[in-house]
Amino acid sequence: MAATPGITVIVPVYGVAGYLPSCLDSILTQPGADDIEVIAVDDASPDGCGKILDDRACADPRLRVLHLERNGGQGNARNLALQQAVGDYVWFVDADDLVADGAFAAITTALAAAKPDVLLIDWVSRYPGGRTEPNVNKALLAGVPPDGCTLADQPRLINLTMTSWSKLFRRDFLLGLGVNFADGIHEDIRVTCAAMLSADVICAVDQVCYRYRRRRLGQAMGTTSHGQWAVFDAYEQVFDMLARRAEAGQPVPDAVAAAVFERAIWHYSTVLETTGIGIGRIGLPGLVPRAERKQFFARMYADFSRYRPAGYGHPAGPRGAKLRLIERGAYWTYSVLEPLNQTRVAARKATRRLFH
Repeated sequence: MAATPGITVIVPVYGVAGYLPSCLDSILTQPGADDIEVIAVDDASPDGCGKILDDRACADPRLRVLHLERNGGQGNARNLALQQAVGDYVWFVDADDLVADGAFAAITTALAAAKPDVLLIDWVSRYPGGRTEPNVNKALLAGVPPDGCTLADQPRLINLTMTSWSKLFRRDFLLGLGVNFADGIHEDIRVTCAAMLSADVICAVDQVCYRYRRRRLGQAMGTTSHGQWAVFDAYEQVFDMLARRAEAGQPVPDAVAAAVFERAIWHYSTVLETTGIGIGRIGLPGLVPRAERKQFFARMYADFSRYRPAGYGHPAGPRGAKLRLIERGAYWTYSVLEPLNQTRVAARKATRRLFH
């Protein structure tokens, strides 16, 4: 391994012994992965992940393992590993997911061409049974110029997933932001937003580089929990960040402020929608506990009123209609209409799969 690897892959590990070997294989056995280091953090995993990592590290010097005595969560694991990373770029990969074939070759080519602060990558969702679903915002990636852009140039890029696995970050740039991953879930939001807002060069690879596993038993983003309220705390910190910039005489452009605001409200609604508000999504657990859904919606309404930028205008179509219901605090209308919309979207996706 080179003294200074091009990419450090950081993998928090907890309770995923059934998925970890294939994740490591997807990282370490493909072409283009010679010049990398992998830092895996055994977050006091109870299921033998530590031994899997140690055995693999003995056979592959690119892999380094950190063992934690107490579980601290994904955010803590990422923060610890980031402080020890030496690669020019860092990529945060979840231990139950897969790096797609050909990813490193495509990524290293893009990094060498423009040396971006943030590199966005394409991805697909993987469901039990093997079904895959493309990234619905793939067109945004294709629209990024080869030499990069800023968020001010293309504010709609904020609509891409707030996950850290969907991006590579220039290590010195990320450390210079002074923003850590949070505790609990939705820990990626403030890091992602800070990076996107601050990056001088954002580039993209519209080749699929990541395979994200959905609906895994025990997965934080598939589990009913009061912890889902952390999405509000995460965006409160993002809005505080925008306010501090304005106070310092460096406000973001109006289009960026509007895009970040709409992204936050839409993210709230996405968390609530997956609860199956009203009749529910058949076979899927809710993220927000049923008894808390009305209060969750009330917080969405409050944040809409609190953070709406001056001059903000609703988008057209169903998206705008949904945002107007949130703006009015029309919980009962929302609770009736949203399941119907979910059914319509599910039917459209099923039809696309049938004919493609």
